[in-house]
Amino acid sequence: MNPVRDDADIVIVIIYTSIAFVLMALVLILFYYFSRKKIIRHELEKRDLQISHQRELLHSVILTQEVERKRIAQDLHDDISSKLNIVSLNSHLLTAPNLSETELSEIKLNIINLTAKALENSRRIAHDLLPPVLEKFGLQAAVEELCQEFKTAKKTSITFQNELIFDIVEEDLHLQVFRILQELMNNSIRHGKATKISIIFHEVNGQQTCDYVDNGIGFDVEEAKNKKGLGMKNIESRVEIFQGNINFNSSKNNGVKVSFTF
Repeated sequence: MNPVRDDADIVIVIIYTSIAFVLMALVLILFYYFSRKKIIRHELEKRDLQISHQRELLHSVILTQEVERKRIAQDLHDDISSKLNIVSLNSHLLTAPNLSETELSEIKLNIINLTAKALENSRRIAHDLLPPVLEKFGLQAAVEELCQEFKTAKKTSITFQNELIFDIVEEDLHLQVFRILQELMNNSIRHGKATKISIIFHEVNGQQTCDYVDNGIGFDVEEAKNKKGLGMKNIESRVEIFQGNINFNSSKNNGVKVSFTF
C-alpha cells in the first residue's frame, strides 16, 4: 500500500464531505429563508385582510351613521319643522282684527293639535336615538318593550327569554345589542316575511350569548356574504365594537338562526 496515496484519498474524502456539509447547510439556510419568507408573506396577507375587513366595517359604521342622520334630519324637517311653521302661521292669525269666536276657537284648536303632534314626534325621534327604557331599566326591559312594539304594529308572534343578569352600567354594550336585535327584527319582518320570532339570552361556555330565530323565507348565507347589504354590515360592525362573535345559519325557505356573543 502507498501511504501517500492513502493520505490523498483521505484528504479527498474530507474535502468532499466538507463540501457536502456546506451544500447541506446552504440548502437548510435557503429552505429556512424561503420558508420564513413564505410565512411572513402569509402573515402580511392575513394582516392586509384584517385591515381590509376593519376598513369595511368602519365604512359600514360611517354609512349607517349617515343614513341615521339623514333619517333624523328628514323626520325633524317633515314632522317637527313643518308643524311648527303651521303653528307659527296660526299664531299670527290670532293677531288679525275682527276674528269671530268660531274662527278664534278653530285657530286655537289647530295650534293645540299641531303642538301635541310635534311633541309626540319629538318623543319618537328621541326614543329612536336612545330608548328611555334602556337608560332607566336596562336591556331586558328595553327588549321586552321592543318585542311588544313589533307584536302590536306588525302582528308578529315574538317570544323573549332571558337567563342572564345584566350589569346596568354597561349601557353602551347594551345599546349595541338592542340595535342588533332591532335590525334583525326589521329584516325578519320586512325581508323575511316572518310570523314568529324567538330571542333567548343565555350563557354558553362562560359567554353571554343571544340566540335569535325566525320562521321567515331565509336566505343563502354564502350569497349574502359575497354581497353584504348595509343591514348585515351594520350588525357585524356593532358585534365588532364589543369584540363579540356572530354566526348566521340560514337557507332559502328555512328561516334564519343568528347567534352572537357579547
